[in-house]
Amino acid sequence: MQDIKESLTRYVENKVPPGGFLCAVLENDLKEACARADNINKYRLFDIVAYCYNHIPSASWGSREAVINWLKNDR
Repeated sequence: MQDIKESLTRYVENKVPPGGFLCAVLENDLKEACARADNINKYRLFDIVAYCYNHIPSASWGSREAVINWLKNDR
């Protein structure tokens, strides 16, 4: 899961847009996250969401609008 944590750190700290799977997770789009998950991440989905819930700012995820706003605004 280290790769996901690193992507989330880049997203939160440097406003680097994540890839399709992680973007779907951040946008709270379960259907798209499941469709984009590779053979490893489909089993880690619960842990990834739990990590987001516990470790990244709530304003940075939860909907498409939250992700768009996070990426365009300085925090």
